[in-house]
Amino acid sequence: MSLLLGLTLGMGFFLVWRSAWVVPEAAARVRASSRVERLILRSGIQNLSQRGFITATAICGVVCAFIVLLATTSPIMAVLFGSFGSAIPWAVLRWRAGKRAAALREQWPEVVDHLRSAIRAGLPLPDALAQLSTQGPADLQPHFREFALDYRASGRFNDAAERLRYRLADPVADKIITALRITREVGGSDLGQMLSTLSSFLRESARTRGELEARQSWTVNAARLAVGAPWAILLLLSMQPQAVAAYSSWTGVGVLLGGLVVSLICYRVMLRIGSLPEEERVIK
Repeated sequence: MSLLLGLTLGMGFFLVWRSAWVVPEAAARVRASSRVERLILRSGIQNLSQRGFITATAICGVVCAFIVLLATTSPIMAVLFGSFGSAIPWAVLRWRAGKRAAALREQWPEVVDHLRSAIRAGLPLPDALAQLSTQGPADLQPHFREFALDYRASGRFNDAAERLRYRLADPVADKIITALRITREVGGSDLGQMLSTLSSFLRESARTRGELEARQSWTVNAARLAVGAPWAILLLLSMQPQAVAAYSSWTGVGVLLGGLVVSLICYRVMLRIGSLPEEERVIK
């Protein structure tokens, strides 16, 4: 019995001593993620890992190649359209990321307003952020709930805020969380005024960008139609044995590769001309 009490007391002293360690800022930062992981975070898809995404990309490519091979009996066409099929997960993920970014732009002013009201009511900054897990926008409540759990577990605001910023993966979130961290570290009495100004700026920015994106959509759709139409016609032509025989020669392969390169270059140029400048993240 005395041995058990001694072990329990020793474990308690160890946990108290461990909680007093000061974690360096560099070690507390969330590890840098790859491009695929950042895209998954931006899309908001839960329970999707980088390995699962790569597996889905490979499966889509193989399935598309197999279907085209059955339809055309041409290995060249199967490989070509299989490569197109492998881009489907990327397109879906980018589409989801764009939709989520547009939705978040409309929700961030509400988040800032909730923070300003909570701070004016006298709540500490960590409690004001944790309160958003029940009173904030529904799409963002799970992220702030995880922030509340992180802060209660460690008691370190900077670490919990850094993990929140990593999970949100949004440029506006970077600005808000960075401003809150600086205010908490250096102090200041004008936090309410800063949040009020930020809320007005975010609303004006979201309204302006929404109008520009609505006008830009026809350019993007035209670029996709211009690139996709010739390859859809090629897929229909490849049902004919004469077309398959023509494109199976070295000259036909050269024509296909040349058309693919030109299509990719033109598509990127058209998107570049019609694209809006993306908001840069403060910390990636």
